[in-house]
Amino acid sequence: VSHQRTDWISIHSHICHLLIPVLGPQPCFHSEKDRKDGKEQLLRRQESLIAVALSTAQRFVRAGKPLEAIPAALQALRFRSQVFGSSSVQLVPIYLLLAEASTGTGHLRQAARYLSQAQWIVLQNPDCSAALQSKLHRGLGLFSVAEGNLDQALYHLANDIYLATAEFGLNSVEVSGGYFHMANVFFHQNKMDAANSLYTEV
Repeated sequence: VSHQRTDWISIHSHICHLLIPVLGPQPCFHSEKDRKDGKEQLLRRQESLIAVALSTAQRFVRAGKPLEAIPAALQALRFRSQVFGSSSVQLVPIYLLLAEASTGTGHLRQAARYLSQAQWIVLQNPDCSAALQSKLHRGLGLFSVAEGNLDQALYHLANDIYLATAEFGLNSVEVSGGYFHMANVFFHQNKMDAANSLYTEV
């Protein structure tokens, strides 16, 4: 019952009206044009559903409510998999979001599984953007921090900064997140000169 309540609060109260036309029986079309239009309409509905689920999950994570974020992110994953396929790079941001939410709830083993899935997809798509690879390394870095493996965290965060710099430029806002998280790691290691230098960079 508690899982159903969480699921309802998280996402289903927002997407119930969108689910019926997507999951219900599709109309029978008699012409090729009608079939094409019906397919495009279904795709638009699926994309709308994905957008609502993903933004809801992100909002819960930002609000510090990781448990509520998970059902919404799982819905986004489900429908994005249907639209793009289970090996699409489009799934990586959702896996990273699920990993962050799972880490926030203390389910590190589940978070590791989501990160492994994201990493596998990136490895299968060597032409994926540096921006996406940067996000992956940031997710791996923050997971390493949660595990207490600070040296591994620094490795991933350094890759995050390198890739974000390659994609957005040295002084971009996108790079600042990597610097900030790396500074926090140095702070925990009591390396205050390095930490303060990176905080200043941010």
